[in-house]
Amino acid sequence: MKKVILFTLVIILIPLLIVGLNNSQDIMIKMKYGSISNKVIKVKRNKTNEIVEVPLEEYVIGVVAGEMPASFNIEALKAQAVASRTYALKKAESSEGDYDVVDSTSNQVYINYDEMKEKWQTNYDTYVSKIKEAVKDTKGEVILYNNDLIDAMFFSTSNGYTENSGDVFSNSVPYLVSVTSNWDKDESPAFSSREEVSKSEFLFNLGLDTNSPITIGSIEKTNTGRVKTITINNKNFDSNKIRNIFGLKSTSFTINVSGDKVVFNVNGYGHGVGMSQYGSNGMAKAGYKYKDILNHYYKNCDIKKIN
Repeated sequence: MKKVILFTLVIILIPLLIVGLNNSQDIMIKMKYGSISNKVIKVKRNKTNEIVEVPLEEYVIGVVAGEMPASFNIEALKAQAVASRTYALKKAESSEGDYDVVDSTSNQVYINYDEMKEKWQTNYDTYVSKIKEAVKDTKGEVILYNNDLIDAMFFSTSNGYTENSGDVFSNSVPYLVSVTSNWDKDESPAFSSREEVSKSEFLFNLGLDTNSPITIGSIEKTNTGRVKTITINNKNFDSNKIRNIFGLKSTSFTINVSGDKVVFNVNGYGHGVGMSQYGSNGMAKAGYKYKDILNHYYKNCDIKKIN
């Protein structure tokens, strides 16, 4: 048994010594993940409740088509492809059920070719070709932190900054930290939005006395200006609960009581963690390549080809 172990170690170490330290990391990564060229992603389709098996690169095509406007700059589409490939493999790595991912925003949106035709109509051929090019040009590339696949989170539009993961989710991740994203304001039609409800509807939905006046108390915010908690009529509310109840695009909002209305003014769209999709398009249009985009939004990470 000892001889077998010693022989195995020799087989592993000799190539590392031959190629030197610069390439040893790549070898260890390939030993860890193997080839992903034949990887299949098991996708649960929400509409039909069926589970379909989709080859990885075909799945990435369907996600880029579902998640990002095909009119975006090709470099932004490439960035989305790498992020989506990484996200899928990370989910599959920890999958224990009958499927790896669902096809909705609960994970990442996936659509098949028939759904692309319905979505794009006369632009179908042009857009499919463009997205296939973005996926092909990044084939097998993933994002790693300390040689592990990252949780490659992304969202639509920032409020000018992305958010620290620990301010949104239960755990803080070192590569998902706040960075500036100045491109969103000019790029995204969802950068600014407004929602209003009647006072009575506002109070009723929050489980408060509908006959009482509205008093906005203390507001706790993150460093990026997103609301964490807010006190309304002496009751504390988590910002995500407010967002979900009133259909706000993000937790970067203000509340104003005006006459018989309660008005929300909102900046950004999405949870704010990871890569901003409209920000990535702004970067691409400004001349940044897809690896520049990924390195901006995912800090201290490596982009490696492991197929």
